[in-house]
Parts: sequence; structure tokens; C-alpha cells
Amino acid sequence: MQRGSDRLSRRQDDEMKHQLKGLLQSGHPTRTEEWHDPEPVADDDPELAHGRVPSNAFEALRLELARYLARTPFPAHRGDLLRVLHERHAPDPLAERVAELPGDHTYRSVQEVAKALDRGR
Repeated sequence: MQRGSDRLSRRQDDEMKHQLKGLLQSGHPTRTEEWHDPEPVADDDPELAHGRVPSNAFEALRLELARYLARTPFPAHRGDLLRVLHERHAPDPLAERVAELPGDHTYRSVQEVAKALDRGR
């Protein structure tokens, strides 16, 4: 059987499957030498996993909103935003802040929502 553009031979493929079998079945690293495993993120590490660290409170709020509202169809009302935040399991403090927005206003973007929340402080 021809394998086409594969870079690995059958033997190497089988060896890699064997190495990953324990990890896939158990859901955690199974190596005896811990130095092979990547170090987990500590609780006090900076928030670099999501990109750059925000420089101020407004930018942090906007990035947090964008994380959950990125593919939301705008324009949207407060109810639409709350529904999307709930569906995407946003943190409760963020949803509570959005719930304080006026219900009769229409928001055209995440930036507008962030500005309205920042003004409300």
C-alpha cells in the first residue's frame, strides 16, 4: 500500500501511536520522567496565554467581551448579548455588568458595549 506524501514510515507511525496511547486513554501524562512533560500554567502566571497583556482596565474589559462576543451578530440589544454570554459560559461578573446596561439601546460592536460598560462605572 502506497502512503503518498506521509513523512513517516509505518514503523514510526506505530511507534508514535504507542507513545500516545496512555495519554489518550488516561487523559493525563503517563511518562515516568516528568521533565518530558510541559510545565502546567501556575495560578499566579501572567495572562499571556491569550495574547498580549492589556495595558489598562478598559482594554482588559474589551478583550474579555470580545472573547465571548466575537462572532455575535451586531447590532444587538442587551438581551441578545446576555443570551450569547450565557450560551458561551461567560463568567458571571461579566454577565452581571452587561445586565446593568440599558435595555432599549442597540449596540453595533463589542467596542460600543465596552464603552457603555466603562461609562457605567
